[in-house]
Amino acid sequence: MSHQTIVATAMPTIGAELHDFENLSWVVTAYLITSTAVTPLYGKLSDVHGRRAMMLCAICVFSIGSLACALAPSMLALILARGLQGLGGGGLISLAQTIIADVVSPRERGRYQGYISSVFMASSIGGPVLGGVMAEHLHWSMIFWINLPLGLAAFLMTDRQLRRLPRHDRKAKVDVIGALLMMIATSALLLMLTWGGVRYHWDDPEILSLGAASAIFAGLFVWRIATAEQPFLPLSILLHPIVARGTVAALLTMGTLIALSINVPLYFEAVRHLTASQSGLGLIPLMGGVVLGSYIAGQALARLTHYKRIAIAGLSTSISGLLVLALGPALMPLPLMAVILGCVGTGMGCLLPVTTVSIQNAVAPHQLGTATGAMNFFRSLGSAVLVAAFGAVLMAALGIMPGQGDVTRLVAGADADGLVHAFRLVYGCAAASLSVGLIALLSMEQRPLRTSVRKNAEDTAGEDVVAGAAE
Repeated sequence: MSHQTIVATAMPTIGAELHDFENLSWVVTAYLITSTAVTPLYGKLSDVHGRRAMMLCAICVFSIGSLACALAPSMLALILARGLQGLGGGGLISLAQTIIADVVSPRERGRYQGYISSVFMASSIGGPVLGGVMAEHLHWSMIFWINLPLGLAAFLMTDRQLRRLPRHDRKAKVDVIGALLMMIATSALLLMLTWGGVRYHWDDPEILSLGAASAIFAGLFVWRIATAEQPFLPLSILLHPIVARGTVAALLTMGTLIALSINVPLYFEAVRHLTASQSGLGLIPLMGGVVLGSYIAGQALARLTHYKRIAIAGLSTSISGLLVLALGPALMPLPLMAVILGCVGTGMGCLLPVTTVSIQNAVAPHQLGTATGAMNFFRSLGSAVLVAAFGAVLMAALGIMPGQGDVTRLVAGADADGLVHAFRLVYGCAAASLSVGLIALLSMEQRPLRTSVRKNAEDTAGEDVVAGAAE
């Protein structure tokens, strides 16, 4: 996500230099599809072959992809290179979270997950600025060249430090067929969500065909994991009550956050008539709130017995703030809106470390990679679905039809009263999405957090045996 924001601001410059604006959106789409599709694959493979090997592989692939992007002589070459880059980038965050889970007890783990969330959100704020500066004052290829020394440093540090990592990998076959079915279904769904309502009408044959293909391959994937001896994503993990409900809460919260990060600047430009740079600054309270909320929740996980309460209070605060934006004054003072957005972001930030640690606390150590990868996969997929859904609500409320031109320009030229109504609907949809996430969170069991990694291994295995006997 953070790398995507750096690239996004440089896209006009890239299109002008490579003389191709028609296929420019594929620079983002190619990375999104490949990185999302391979995220659970890295998790599964790390459970089989070890974290260090898969992290080094992810860093190498991402760096090679970055080099190919920097040297790309044409738009087609850049798109293919971005797809390769995504094959590496898809494993970096989930593997980092899994490695932390290998060496830090669940009781202390929330602080580190909070740090990851903080870096993620800070880079989401700083990424567009950095990308714009590099494209304007240096060269667009610098946004890819800079990854090479960073990748080398990460490789050397990872290679040395991860040799000390405890090994939980087991001899197992990787379900290649299941992995391929899942990646095809995911790619078709993401293409449908990317093109639907933008390039094509939702009822156009191209979109319907992609939807049908996604549904068919998703059905085959479900059949595969139900019948394979060693499925790619075991049903014991996917149907685990804590994993399933925690993932639903996380994907709805992250998806709502990403959708708001796109629509809030658009609101500031179209309704409040701020400049693009001012609109970007208006996003800081939301993202800064996420950083603060992640930090608060991380600290609470290490201190509170009833740690789920911090996430419940946070989501309730976010829902209340969004309802104020949806039902309150049409043009409330900007400082007041900044405070509300800050509260919304803080509330959502409180949930992210809680769900990650809860899911990791619920599975055995040899399943950490698979569970963490699955969670990140569904969070990314949920983000794509909600971004498309919120965009469809906005365009439908304004009466904008697909293919009429640039959405940002059309929104900016819409009727003032219609804009206010449309964005009220968007904020209302965001509140509804978080409400469903809150229900999932309330229904998620709150297990005591382990105080050591070894104790986690023994107790989790014992609890799963007891649960299996009860069923």
